[in-house]
Amino acid sequence: MKNEYMTPKERVMAVFRGEEYDRIPVINPTSLATVECMEISGARFPEVHTDTEKMAALAATGHDVIGFDTVAPYFSVQQEAAALGCEVDWGAIDSMPAIKTNPIKEPDQFRLPEDFLDRKPIKTVLDAIKLLKKKYGDTVVVVGKVMGPWTLSYHLHGVQDFLIETLLEPEKVRGFLDVFKEVSLKFALAQFEAGVDMLTWADHATGDLISGKMYADFLLPVHRQITEILKKNMPKYIPVVLHTCGNTLDRMHYFAETGFDAFHFDSKNDPRKALEIMSDKMLLTGCVNNPKTLLNGTPEDVRQEVISIIEAGIRLISPECAIPLRVPNKNLVAIVETVKSCEF
Repeated sequence: MKNEYMTPKERVMAVFRGEEYDRIPVINPTSLATVECMEISGARFPEVHTDTEKMAALAATGHDVIGFDTVAPYFSVQQEAAALGCEVDWGAIDSMPAIKTNPIKEPDQFRLPEDFLDRKPIKTVLDAIKLLKKKYGDTVVVVGKVMGPWTLSYHLHGVQDFLIETLLEPEKVRGFLDVFKEVSLKFALAQFEAGVDMLTWADHATGDLISGKMYADFLLPVHRQITEILKKNMPKYIPVVLHTCGNTLDRMHYFAETGFDAFHFDSKNDPRKALEIMSDKMLLTGCVNNPKTLLNGTPEDVRQEVISIIEAGIRLISPECAIPLRVPNKNLVAIVETVKSCEF
């Protein structure tokens, strides 16, 4: 085991700043909730999505029980959608929330409500961030998260209609991105004010749904504009991590031009190839497989995969996406134990 002389926050921030660090950090840009942690904390789905104290309690298990260097209180991808009029099924103890309606038909139909930040799904996240900052101070990284305008278009307008319109009505798509980016920015800046140390920007322009060229045409200019605004309004240095699921090797060179600090990538992407593309332009974090390794594998399977990712050159280790809720805690602990035993 390497001698640890840094706090979790010092360790993570050292990687982002290109400084020396005691060991490779383990972070979760997306949800780390497990049923086991729900039982340990007494904070269970679905009530954690709209209960501040329970949201913070469940997030805290990511560090206190699992040992990650981060805690992240936003567990679903539907908080903004719920606050903006989508009907949401908040799920059960072992199921994620799901959107049932897509109320916005045209870009000019949407108006960002003046009380958006006070609506329960949003205020719960903001207040949970404040509780976690009070608990950890500057020792553990508190991670915020927002849905970007591409993802909000899926939620508020509908995936199928939105994707068809990228081909048939491109200006309508640009209109949605323009109005929905204001939602993402408002929520992000409020999370800065609440005290986050890192922010995940989730925009699901995945290779499973759109081409790399389409990302460059529609979303790259928006992402550049967004990162400029975020950086101008940061009260301190807050790394912003882009998250997109799926195979994204064909658009990673575009991601490197966005101004985000890191990209959270999926195990569908070879980490060595991803590093070749990114070079020194952008950090990468990933990419422990969820369904095969974390959900259905053993701690030894986890150990071998983490070693492989480290040997490829990744220096911020994380699960590839929000973990399945039935992932056993021992497999998540195995990520931490492995990095603690690895030279780099």
